[in-house]
Amino acid sequence: MIHAELINRSGIAPDHMKEEFFRALGRFSDRRRILLLPPDITRMHGLAGLLTCWAVEFFGPAVTAIMPALGTHAPMTDREINLMFPGVDHHLFLVHDWRRDVVSLGTVPSEVITELSEGRLSWSWKAEVNRRIASGEHDLILSLGQVVPHEVIGMANYNKNIFIGTGGSEGINKSHYLGAVYGMERIMGRIDSPVRSLLDYAQEHFAGDIPLEYALTVIARTEEGNKPVGLFLGDDRRCFEAAGRLSAELNICRLERAPERIVVYLDPAEYRSTWLGNKSIYRSRMAIADGGELIVLAPGVDRFGEDSEIDRLIRCYGYAGTDRILEAVAAGGELASNLAAAAHLIHGSSEGRFSIRYCPGALSREEVEKVGYRYDDFDMMMRRYRPDTLRDGWNEGSEGKPFFFISNPASGLWICDKIMRKGA
Repeated sequence: MIHAELINRSGIAPDHMKEEFFRALGRFSDRRRILLLPPDITRMHGLAGLLTCWAVEFFGPAVTAIMPALGTHAPMTDREINLMFPGVDHHLFLVHDWRRDVVSLGTVPSEVITELSEGRLSWSWKAEVNRRIASGEHDLILSLGQVVPHEVIGMANYNKNIFIGTGGSEGINKSHYLGAVYGMERIMGRIDSPVRSLLDYAQEHFAGDIPLEYALTVIARTEEGNKPVGLFLGDDRRCFEAAGRLSAELNICRLERAPERIVVYLDPAEYRSTWLGNKSIYRSRMAIADGGELIVLAPGVDRFGEDSEIDRLIRCYGYAGTDRILEAVAAGGELASNLAAAAHLIHGSSEGRFSIRYCPGALSREEVEKVGYRYDDFDMMMRRYRPDTLRDGWNEGSEGKPFFFISNPASGLWICDKIMRKGA
């Protein structure tokens, strides 16, 4: 059921959004033990931080815990909590440990995975969540976040926030690998995907007793910056579908011609690793021309993985392309036991179709080139491409050649239909 739906394509005023959010929360005013599940700092622009602050204001002491849906990401620092959730008591925050702090709600049978993967995979899948979600100690679990195109599941959020954001190692690993094997170009920007169907199965069969509600935003890029254009509250897939339709309309940028060069800037407050920063690749890969170049300006990137073990695996195997990673997984061993890392390595390769030049703030040339990317000096490239002077979209280069600029790859998906038809 959709409890509230607010849409204004030209932008929703904050006061109006807060008023509608409070009105929708009113139906839960009798709840006494509430768990909030926002994303972490890497999703800061989705306004889930603002919704979380408003929920704390509305419910007061009934909010007993806030657990950012970290997935495999590093725990939030005090500085990040202050930035994303200003004024909220730090004692409310819990840290999700995806390797140790989970329980299984049930197992999706292997025949379901075989069908979803078109016969490529044959294992079962555990629907894992953080133990606090399954404990029964809360009478409302409010999941908050942005619906936007996503490389693993098609459209981010909804039950992804539960089974992936607060999921365990098997659930995260296998779901990511399912998406990678199926092919991200067939997934991104779509409401329906194999991974979404997997999570829907888990929610329908195993999560019926969990008091889950969702508050979902859609954010649009405008000349004045990012603006909220949609707010949806509900307890089932209809809420997500409504948000997904609006996101597909406003967050997918279709280009008439494929850029020979795309320049992406990664805000250091959000992007500290290639695990996060490779959204620059995922979200632009369906637009860039064959033989083109992607330049990634990454001042905050100082590592490859958010997790130390995944960081090691990335350094060991590199972004070597689908065939080599599938071979490594098929051979067994450590990569086969870390399928999320394998999926990430597949996603992070251009498969030789275009070049990727990383300009990190704190990784050496040797480190970058060892994982398969080209390297360039960050300071020099920042002088050539000054993000504060560029506009999102087409810009004229100093050498007279136009390039396409993206100030935040997490804000959408860029597609050139000619490139997509060629790869079909």
